[in-house]
Amino acid sequence: MFRLKTIKAAMAASVVLAASALMPAQAQGEADFFKGKTVRIIVGFSPGGGYDAYARMMAPYMAQRLGANVVVENQPGAGSITAMNNLYVAEPDGLRMILANGTAVGLAQIMESPGVRFDLEKFGHLGTVSASPWVWLVHKDFPLKTPADFQKAGREIAWSATGPIDGLSDGAQTTCEVLKIKCKIVMGYKGSNDAGLAVTRREMDAIYVSDTSANNYVRSNDLHAVANMSRKRSRFFPDLPTIFESVKMSPQDEWLMDFHGVVEDLGRILVVPPNVPKARLDFLRAVVKDTLSDPKLKADGEKSQRYVDYIEAEPTMKAVRSAITDLTPEQKKRVQGILSAK
Repeated sequence: MFRLKTIKAAMAASVVLAASALMPAQAQGEADFFKGKTVRIIVGFSPGGGYDAYARMMAPYMAQRLGANVVVENQPGAGSITAMNNLYVAEPDGLRMILANGTAVGLAQIMESPGVRFDLEKFGHLGTVSASPWVWLVHKDFPLKTPADFQKAGREIAWSATGPIDGLSDGAQTTCEVLKIKCKIVMGYKGSNDAGLAVTRREMDAIYVSDTSANNYVRSNDLHAVANMSRKRSRFFPDLPTIFESVKMSPQDEWLMDFHGVVEDLGRILVVPPNVPKARLDFLRAVVKDTLSDPKLKADGEKSQRYVDYIEAEPTMKAVRSAITDLTPEQKKRVQGILSAK
């Protein structure tokens, strides 16, 4: 028995050695670089929110693969703009990354918001952790149930939101522009939960939220789903008509809704500072891909409704270019005009 165990141990060791031998010397060097070091996943929001929860869920899985101590560091301020600015000029050693709200920071750059000192395309992209379709909700007893109902009603609709570029307000403003309905965007709610409660209490008429949040409200029988605001089907509302199926749009309005959908698809993106050496960036991308493809991590996420829908770095960068860099001056001016008219 002892001899058998010894043989098995020797075989296991030889497999590890063989795997190490097959690993390119450059990749092995990058793996050695991270061992024993501290890697920081920065979150631009206070502890306890969704981004914080995702980062803390990922950290131990990344630590296993890097052989490093992976910690979450909260840097709240200006809706995560401060943390993005800090990372943009940080040492490009791969020891710092941020789990960013790609939708919010992308729109902040498009809107040329005060304080933005980064170019989202120039970060080192590691991929998208998750991206959900967004859903239009009203109170379950609200008399208008479909987009067509809102178009016919001719009344002003009050939408709850937290700030000028938060997903909620810009989504509502885009919807109102496309459907040509009168809207009032009421900002200042502390978070999406408070904004949602305002609709359940009937203080507000509508809210524009991710499908994960929408699912919670609809399952609790508080709110009604009016439309899926993306072409992509929701895992929670597979039969809910999309806004494209619900109303007829002009080509210009269809472009606007599609544009906003592309920005929404940026979702939770993971980036490192610009100019991280290519070999190290490639190594980190491989680690992130392996981490976010781990069935156990995905199962852990589903238990807490932190769904992982991993998208690799290259498609993520393509989405950033499509949403930001490739906008024509006319398109950018239109988006700025609509989203600033709140």
